[in-house]
Amino acid sequence: MTRSEGAPGTAVDDEYDLIVIGAGPVGENVAERGHAAGLSALIIESELVGGDCSYWACMPSKALLRPVAALADARRVAGAAQAVTSRLDAAAVLARRDGFTSNWDDKGQVDWLLSVGVELQRGHGRLDGPRRVTVDIPDGGTRTFTARHAVAIATGSRAALPSIQGIETARPWTSREATSAKEVPGRLAVVGGGVVAVEMATVWQALGTQVTMLVRGEKLMPRMEPFAGELVVEALRAAGTEVRTGVEVEKLERPSPGGPVTLSLSGGGQLESDEVLFATGRLPRTDDLGLETVGCRPGGFLTVDDSCRVEGVKGGWLYAVGDANGRALLTHQGKYQARVAGSAIGARAAGVPLLETDRWGAHAATADHDAVPQVVFTDPEVASVGLTAAEAENRGLRVRVVDLDMSGVAGASLYADDYRGHARMVVDLDREVVVGVTFVGAGIGELLHSASVAVAGEIPMERLWHAVPSYPTMSEVWLRLLETYRG
Repeated sequence: MTRSEGAPGTAVDDEYDLIVIGAGPVGENVAERGHAAGLSALIIESELVGGDCSYWACMPSKALLRPVAALADARRVAGAAQAVTSRLDAAAVLARRDGFTSNWDDKGQVDWLLSVGVELQRGHGRLDGPRRVTVDIPDGGTRTFTARHAVAIATGSRAALPSIQGIETARPWTSREATSAKEVPGRLAVVGGGVVAVEMATVWQALGTQVTMLVRGEKLMPRMEPFAGELVVEALRAAGTEVRTGVEVEKLERPSPGGPVTLSLSGGGQLESDEVLFATGRLPRTDDLGLETVGCRPGGFLTVDDSCRVEGVKGGWLYAVGDANGRALLTHQGKYQARVAGSAIGARAAGVPLLETDRWGAHAATADHDAVPQVVFTDPEVASVGLTAAEAENRGLRVRVVDLDMSGVAGASLYADDYRGHARMVVDLDREVVVGVTFVGAGIGELLHSASVAVAGEIPMERLWHAVPSYPTMSEVWLRLLETYRG
């Protein structure tokens, strides 16, 4: 059988039905879903199979944050609080983190890929014209692969560093160093006020570091409801973190490797720190992928339709999933897109019209528009899905905002003495459905999926009233929100 005669599901020499560039969780899901649809699949990875999420983002960061939350919860409950007589054991926390990253060894993930029938090629992959991918392999050679049906870009994103004098020689931390550091620094300056900044400030403060946050704006997590940032900054300051708003870093100096770094600030001030973390946004890893060979602009987010197919590429064979398309820079949303793209690629390869067979909506990533959930694992936690009140109003919706102090929820008062938290529900009055929910408080992350179901399902308020929450759990917040809405 020659390459041109290869049937779907078979690999002929260096030809596959589906080629995926990037073996993070998003790329893994595209390849696995495509293979499950009967396609031969090759995945290409230049670093560790499992990607940032497994080794430098989701897993290590949450492994670091969990002991912080567990200790804080114990200290908020009489009886348990009296048993807490010491700080976190930093060495044990870091060792537990190392376990969740498999000590930065990807053998387990490679074994999984092979077990589901996906082939792996290590090296840096680039497009080389339609459906062709050239790979610089580790031994110094190159290989060229051809895709019969589709190529999927799943290369993720990297930390964005600002153009500041001295930043190259200062060797600042990004999220990668912040989640993989082997020792606890004495002092850490955190530049930024978003999710990575507040989570890493929470971790390192709890492990004994003196943390100073430098925030250019006046609010933390400005894309969320205002009360979320207010409660988090209050807690950070109570824990000992210094939070400065309205300040920018203009220059960095680190005279000697391993020595302290001096930050020159707007207004003429200076700050000396042992390490400095820049948590100032993300950029797509699309600058060295050969996109120019297929008529796309390198370095930016790739615009896609709801099946994650890149727009403007003749033949419709190129897909972009996860951070590469910029729709929602969250692992769970990227994996969701990957399931959609993999199924769509399989259906199109089989010549099946998508709309005629898509009873589940499996070929359209509609949740990216209005029902994106996110949990910020600070203390207190922040969980949100859908639109904020401001976003809903900017869209022209006629909304009602329902706010609730969670201290009045029985499950919350049992969870912690003097529980502090807040809930907000945003209701579209014309359709009588929930379009956004935000919770802030200890242990509220597990509440979020119920909100996601309400928002994504567009469940009428009159039906939500009959979803009875168990007593006494924090889920009773739904009853209190609905009671307030009904008046």
